[in-house]
Amino acid sequence: MEAHYPFTLPPLPFAYDALLPELDERTMHFHHDKHFAAYVDNLNKLLETHPDYQSWSLEQLCQRWPELPEDIRQGVRNNAGGVYNHDLYFKTLAPTPATAPSDALAGAVARDFGDLSALKAAMKAAALGQFGSGWSWLVSDCDGRLSVQKTPNQDTPLPLCPLLCCDVWEHAYYLQYQNRRADYFESWWLLVDWPQVSQTYTGHLSCRPRCPQS
Repeated sequence: MEAHYPFTLPPLPFAYDALLPELDERTMHFHHDKHFAAYVDNLNKLLETHPDYQSWSLEQLCQRWPELPEDIRQGVRNNAGGVYNHDLYFKTLAPTPATAPSDALAGAVARDFGDLSALKAAMKAAALGQFGSGWSWLVSDCDGRLSVQKTPNQDTPLPLCPLLCCDVWEHAYYLQYQNRRADYFESWWLLVDWPQVSQTYTGHLSCRPRCPQS
């Protein structure tokens, strides 16, 4: 994504039919070209008449929205989050066959969850336990420790470092899976691009300061 306004819709990083049979072409068109695009367009419209905030990064907009003028505050919260979340969602999907985490990420998963199956179970519980629309996340703190979070609507887990997210808004799966969110999660899990997730984790460890000692 651009560092700041104006934001543009990133292209889908694979062909629309590349994720079949887990996620179908129709879902990809609607999810990326309609829903993701709408968040980008709406965020730009909100910032268009507020030049004082056009230099803010997407992460700043997601975290510091309470500081914004009242007339755009909630809109920026919703749409900046929508842009941030969808950008990560599509970046961390890849056609099968499944890949594996790097040694560094695999070690962190083993340390903090036990194994990859336990991480999957934790993310699935968060996805299915999110009432209404929202997200299930794998995140890292500034010491590299992993946890699973869930957020409602288009909220993000920032300032924790998001590594992976499952979109459980109905637009992400309803055309193909109807109300079967659990089936959608199982299909989504098969598409996780673990090299991309691992790269984000490694970059996070190399760039972020350690958490202050208590």
